[in-house]
Amino acid sequence: MNRRRSQDGVATTLALVVVGVLVFVAALACGATAVVVGHRRAQAAADLGALAAAEVLQSGGDGCAAAGSIVVANAAELVGCSSDNGSTLVSVVIRLPRLLGQRELHARARAGPSGSR
Repeated sequence: MNRRRSQDGVATTLALVVVGVLVFVAALACGATAVVVGHRRAQAAADLGALAAAEVLQSGGDGCAAAGSIVVANAAELVGCSSDNGSTLVSVVIRLPRLLGQRELHARARAGPSGSR
């Protein structure tokens, strides 16, 4: 009977440890998912901005202004835009929330007619 009394509460302690580990793993998975989704958003904003800039540039307009408006509409910030030989290179950044360490996710994209590198 003494042996049984010495093991009282062991299952509760073990359950708390398991739940704690599961919560920690879930938090890590959520953080990693947020970084991946943020990077995809940054790349999409860069791609769309470069395509818009290339289209406007072909029409004789200001490609970088068009890229800027598209990038901002996609919740990113335009940090670089250059046009050369009909091709446009767009660089963007997305800032993650403070909870995730205020990381900056960068992405670049180039667009233009074929052979215009």
